[in-house]
Formats: sequence, C-alpha cells, structure tokens
Amino acid sequence: MEPIGMPFPDAREDARMSTETSPTDAEAACFEAGIKFGTLYHQFAGTPISLESAPSLATAMEDSIENQPHCDRVTVSVRTDELEAALAESAADYTELTGRFLEVEIVVDYEGCEVLTRMEMEDGYPLMRIDSVRGRT
Repeated sequence: MEPIGMPFPDAREDARMSTETSPTDAEAACFEAGIKFGTLYHQFAGTPISLESAPSLATAMEDSIENQPHCDRVTVSVRTDELEAALAESAADYTELTGRFLEVEIVVDYEGCEVLTRMEMEDGYPLMRIDSVRGRT
C-alpha cells in the first residue's frame, strides 16, 4: 500500500529547518504565554456563569493556569457590567462564559525572560496580546 500524501520532512534532512535558528528565550516565553491563553480560553469558554459564581470561576481559572510550567501569575477579572447586561436579557439566571466577560493578565517567566500578556475586549473581540517582554537576549 502506498502512503497517502507527503511524509513530514525530518529537520535533520531539510536545510530549511536548520537548528541554527533556535528560538531565543524571549520567543520561547512568548510561545509559553500563547499556550496559557489558549488553554485558559478554550478550557473555560462555554462554562455556565452567574453573578454569584463569577468570583469562584475567576479563581479556578487563575489556579488552573498557574499550574502550568513557567507561569508566574494569572489575574482573571470578570466584567460584571457585561455579565449583568447579558443576564438581564436572559430567561435564565446564568449564561455561558465568553471572552466578552473577561479581562485577563498572564505573566510568564522563562529562563529569566518575563512576558506580560493581556486579553481585553477591542472592537467587540477578546483580543490577546503581548504587552511587554523583559530580559530579552
């Protein structure tokens, strides 16, 4: 039987994938921050949330992500004004968690390189971004 598609190239055999360009500590720290945000957002999106459960859910999100390697700290703030507005339009006393209800700050420390990242609403979208990188090499 003939394999389907092209095999994935081996980095040792493909000059385009040279290890001479290994990521810097700053690049690795930014990658780690991206992993934390992807986990936080996609793990908790859709979770039922109410005004009463918001503080404990924010704490659970912080504690969960802080368990990951290189994570220095996580701060999750629930935008209660947005949550109250959504609940006022709902027949239920809860809604599902989306990015519009959150402001998040994650700090990653990788090999002495500190990356500060945030998620905030921008033009109606929960935008995740790198705010600063300290200790670059």
